[in-house]
Amino acid sequence: MKDFISLRVLDRLRPGLEILGADYPTLRKILQVKLTMDSRRTPTVFNRNPRQSGDKNGFIQSLWLYVLMGLILIPLVVAGDNYFFQMSLTFAMLMFFVMTSMISDFSTVLLDIRDRVILQTKPIDRRTVGIARAIHITIYLILLTTSLAGPSLIASFISRGIGFGMAFLLGLGLMDLLIIALTALLYLLFLNFFDGERLKDLINYVQIGLSIAILLAYQLMGRIFQVLKLRVVFHAAWWQAILPPVWFGAVFAWGFGHHTEGPILDLAVMAAIVPVILFAAYLWTMPLFESRLERLATVAGASKPPNRGWRRLARMFCRNPEERSFFEFAGLMMARERDFKLKVYPSLGFAIALPLLIIFNPAWSHETHQVNSSHWYLAIYMMGFMIPTVIMMLRYSAQFRAAWIYQATPIQHRENIFRGTVKAVLVRLFLPIFVIESVIFVMLFGIEVIPDLVAALLSMLIYAVLAFRWLGLRFPFSEPFQMAQQRQRWVIWMLLLMLGVLAGLHFIFTLLPMGLYLYLAILLVGNGVAWIWGFRQSTRKLLAEEHPVI
Repeated sequence: MKDFISLRVLDRLRPGLEILGADYPTLRKILQVKLTMDSRRTPTVFNRNPRQSGDKNGFIQSLWLYVLMGLILIPLVVAGDNYFFQMSLTFAMLMFFVMTSMISDFSTVLLDIRDRVILQTKPIDRRTVGIARAIHITIYLILLTTSLAGPSLIASFISRGIGFGMAFLLGLGLMDLLIIALTALLYLLFLNFFDGERLKDLINYVQIGLSIAILLAYQLMGRIFQVLKLRVVFHAAWWQAILPPVWFGAVFAWGFGHHTEGPILDLAVMAAIVPVILFAAYLWTMPLFESRLERLATVAGASKPPNRGWRRLARMFCRNPEERSFFEFAGLMMARERDFKLKVYPSLGFAIALPLLIIFNPAWSHETHQVNSSHWYLAIYMMGFMIPTVIMMLRYSAQFRAAWIYQATPIQHRENIFRGTVKAVLVRLFLPIFVIESVIFVMLFGIEVIPDLVAALLSMLIYAVLAFRWLGLRFPFSEPFQMAQQRQRWVIWMLLLMLGVLAGLHFIFTLLPMGLYLYLAILLVGNGVAWIWGFRQSTRKLLAEEHPVI
């Protein structure tokens, strides 16, 4: 097996790891196997020609996108001298990106119990297994954080000096420790009280809650500082102590901005102490965490029978029997696939919170009493954020070997497979959230906004077909989850830009006399064409390609 650079760096930390109670030779071998298996996961982008993938890790190949995202942080770090405001906002953005990636991509690693079948049969201490798990996640978090913060970190060394750059680097390390500890301890809390299927369902709901909490914390950052005559003014309050980005911003305000006030010093001390204490608590409870993970393997009873209500919805939304069958099938798979939920549910949290946060964000929204006379109802389009993520994940399943059914079943029209599956996504995941958001928007803007909400819904139905075509959907649930590693990011970004285009078109038509109703008529025709022609053409293209089904 390959001797990875990260393992050679880890060799220098061997004395410290042994002090923590790890059997270092065993720890190193476990990590070597995990990293080797990671590198052997075939990236989706190389599916058509596996020989191109080599032994490169697909996550590492996608880091250049995070580097591009990190370029937007450079002005925050190098421009101006309000260190408290600038660095608080910098760490808020970094924690937002890193924690969302932690929730969506690394929770499956943190809660992975598949290797326990092998490791439990060997004389390996649970602390060693737990430390290997933590280091495995830390390696990827370091790569992710370095990619996001690397451009601004280099700029800080050049423009602010070595001292500032070293403080920034130390703050990034403490931030990663805090993120790992908070995520693990929260999961441990729920592992301690629940087991089996109830725990797995609860973890999915916790992920939605975490996603919303991250966005709310990001929103609170805008309320800490007030701009008065182009000067940023800080007002101390007790609730700021629960916002870690403010802690790190206080470090730079105290050390480089010469702010020695009591609240600033207290927040700076928290940045240095709290991450270390929480990570030490995580290390101390690591054997308990490993033992509690066994509950994830338990099943609390027989599986639930198919939902009759879901069958009624299938008859309502699908006239074709073939399409109806795959509508029911996709709905049941989405309800039962744990890995699917772990990767998709965080995006549901964002879909719930983003439109409301955009409306009420003090940085760009109107006063509350002016909201109902504005065009901020177009924020409903931000709900489309979840559609590409869900559709991209539809191709993966833990039961992917059963995909031979697509070849064995006498299906007359293959487009019914995809049309029924995408309809199931919209009905099970998108429409319930859209209805809830619409009720809130009617309360905010009045019943006059209902035609606009209908137009937004019709636009996003067309958007779902566009996402299906651009992402190049394979047969649903036909590929292993190991292949789902940060793929097709550029397509996702293009689809997110398309949301802005759709919202812009909606706005333009509202400026015309009777323009909204003309837009509704166009959208109705567009949906008819998209849902028939779009799936038919994509299916022909798919069947024309050489795509083996396992």
